[in-house]
Amino acid sequence: MNIEKQIEKQIEKIAAGTVQIIPLEGLKGKLKTGKQLIIKLGADPTSPDLHLGHAVVLSKLRDFQDLGHQVIFLIGDYTARIGDPSQKSKTRPTLSQEEIECNMKTYFAQVGKILDPQKTVVRYNSEWLDQLTSSDFIKLCAKVTVAQIIEREDFANRLKEKKPIGFHELLYPLMQAYDSVALKADVELGGTDQTFNLLLGRDLQQQFGQEPQVVITLPLLEGLDGVQKMSKSLGNFIALNESAQDAFGKLMSINDELMWRYYLILLKISSEQLSSMQEAVANRTAHPMALKKQMAHDVVAKFWSLSEADEAQAQFEQLFQKRDHTAAQEVVLPKETKSNLWIIDLLKLLQLISTTSEGKRLIEQKAVSIDGKTVFDFKDEIDVIDGMIVKAGKHKIVKVKKS
Repeated sequence: MNIEKQIEKQIEKIAAGTVQIIPLEGLKGKLKTGKQLIIKLGADPTSPDLHLGHAVVLSKLRDFQDLGHQVIFLIGDYTARIGDPSQKSKTRPTLSQEEIECNMKTYFAQVGKILDPQKTVVRYNSEWLDQLTSSDFIKLCAKVTVAQIIEREDFANRLKEKKPIGFHELLYPLMQAYDSVALKADVELGGTDQTFNLLLGRDLQQQFGQEPQVVITLPLLEGLDGVQKMSKSLGNFIALNESAQDAFGKLMSINDELMWRYYLILLKISSEQLSSMQEAVANRTAHPMALKKQMAHDVVAKFWSLSEADEAQAQFEQLFQKRDHTAAQEVVLPKETKSNLWIIDLLKLLQLISTTSEGKRLIEQKAVSIDGKTVFDFKDEIDVIDGMIVKAGKHKIVKVKKS
């Protein structure tokens, strides 16, 4: 196969599922050199969990690994102190160093579910950002203008709405851009919400005399609510380190319209395949539930394992279709647990909810039950009984085990 055809095949693989490649000719030019390209993806440890939204860009990173390029997974332990303001309508709370260190402990194990650990270089941006002197920092700031920074849509909107912007937030895009300079990145990946930051990296590299990186953006995956992007801070995510059973149940809880997006973005089916499935549903030759189960199974098989996907589907069918609660996961309560608990405290203890507001919402929706009896009152006190079945939402159900 000649060089041109090899490059075309690489471009085809790289471009699949992307939103933009900026510039496409620049990527072709870098590939023509035949050298191993440096591919960068950054993630701030603002939470201990990476999720399926991250899996979208991680999967593209894996494509580059498979093509023989050098992949760098950059942990933003320095930039996490600021918090990425992308698509934020208010200033993010500052994280302590202890919180950051705790959050990033399991990152590599989670990334290893998608990337080849043997071919992945992990770096931390504190390596170079901590070394900048005040003089270095002033010189760096001199390379961008305030007008450039406030062109960002989220900053512009906050200014228009007279919402405060912390001065430190204005520095975030510059620091992310400097990461590309430090790593001499050839390509940087990110969601579409990162476009401004990624392009600033190109600009800064040029100012430092480097060949500018190619920017590749990927679609944002909507969270379980079907409205906002999957986000740790919004709680609408499926973590890569949660159990396959929990992931399967959450995938089954999404609405039918969102199911198609997950087929496209996570499973990368073709538009022709998607149209065929949608037509089958419209003609009633296929049931949405069957297709959703297939989607959930395939996603879990891809990002967990085939055996876990098979087991998760079997458990789901037994619990929620056959209503056989003997298959419910047992949760052992701590010895010191009181015999009578506020319903919200019980749900939290069983890890069925993460916040009080979530529990209140589920109760108001009549989506919480104890041994098949619906809980109507947010203030209810519950007698904790060994073997009781607690359900929260459509697809969360556990059996209580007293220690």
